[in-house]
Amino acid sequence: MFEVIISNIKKKVAVNDEEAELLKTFFTPKKLRKKQYLLQEGDVSHYTAFVEKGVLRSFTIDEKGHEHIMQFATEDWWISDLYSFLTEEPSDYSIEALEETELLLINKADYENMMLAVPKMERYFRILTQNSLISMQRRISGKMTLTAEQNYKKLMEQRPALFQRVPQHMIASFLGIAPETLSRIRKQMASTK
Repeated sequence: MFEVIISNIKKKVAVNDEEAELLKTFFTPKKLRKKQYLLQEGDVSHYTAFVEKGVLRSFTIDEKGHEHIMQFATEDWWISDLYSFLTEEPSDYSIEALEETELLLINKADYENMMLAVPKMERYFRILTQNSLISMQRRISGKMTLTAEQNYKKLMEQRPALFQRVPQHMIASFLGIAPETLSRIRKQMASTK
């Protein structure tokens, strides 16, 4: 364990071997079974999690009982309700493992202590936050300006492995379309090949 996270960190900031060993001390390994929750709506997000292995989804359920998937996190990704994690207020989201998953968790106190012990991590998390903001802006822009088919094709280009690991109705939820619409798009694309 820890190989994936250290590799991820080193892609963004230069940490030496001593710093890498120190970083490991701030994280707690956690395994989740398929369909096990890391966070449930209404609970406070006490951790932010790095995915060493597996797939998770962050989602909310509206008043009509419809699921809205906000994020899929696979290997080499972070997942949390950052608002709840930082403010210690109840989360609006649930985070569930879609397959056997191995995580590295860090709580708020250890997160802050890690920043003090290895100041380079401030830059690392700034880069992650910037990338997350850019991704969110592009997703919102795509929802407003692209067709459902264009958004589906874009997701296929950006994250093709998701389609082998995540059920189609969850892909539809992530795209904000009905499963029937996704089925129609897939049939149309198959017939034009």
